[in-house]
Amino acid sequence: MKNLLTFFCAAFLMGVVYSQNGQDNVSEDYKNRSPIYDYTEATLSSVDTIPGYAGQAEKLKITGTIYQSDGVTPAKDVILFIYQPNEDGEYDNRKQNDKKYVYHRAWVKTDANGNYTFYTFVPGASYAANAFPRRRGLKHIHPIVMAPGEEAYKLDAFVFSDDPLMTNRCKKKLNKQEFQGMLNLEQEGGLFVAHRDLVLNSQQADL
Repeated sequence: MKNLLTFFCAAFLMGVVYSQNGQDNVSEDYKNRSPIYDYTEATLSSVDTIPGYAGQAEKLKITGTIYQSDGVTPAKDVILFIYQPNEDGEYDNRKQNDKKYVYHRAWVKTDANGNYTFYTFVPGASYAANAFPRRRGLKHIHPIVMAPGEEAYKLDAFVFSDDPLMTNRCKKKLNKQEFQGMLNLEQEGGLFVAHRDLVLNSQQADL
């Protein structure tokens, strides 16, 4: 069992630490560009809610501050985009204007203090990338960030410290990589809450 869990961790590190391979390539073509660019400026605020949130059993609030690369200065007007599997670990893929997109997605723009908040839900475990035979991997949420005047890039995937597949060995590997995506859940009323600060240009991966 230990070897199997280590395999899941390795598969996760190769497959979803930064995002789904091939989905977020930026180009001038609307159909192929990263979904972070598909927001409507008038609707952006520091708080957003994932579609279908109200009907979810495991509601989740992710909140935090985005900092400049010095790790101290709050970064305002930064756009942060997330997308994720549904509660069954499957991506609800849809199409709009002839472009495919993941239904469970949301955008925020940080306020003057660099703060952001998402209301979403704990996703189910999707199949681990590059795993054969196919096995369920770590639960995860994909974030993409874009600072004012800069190109968008992928951040470490948000994962859950209480995930049954998140072994201590896996956590150590992630810590060695200065991993930013670990979510520690706390129960507050009827929802889970996770505080996750982010630092720009840390572990940057171009789209």
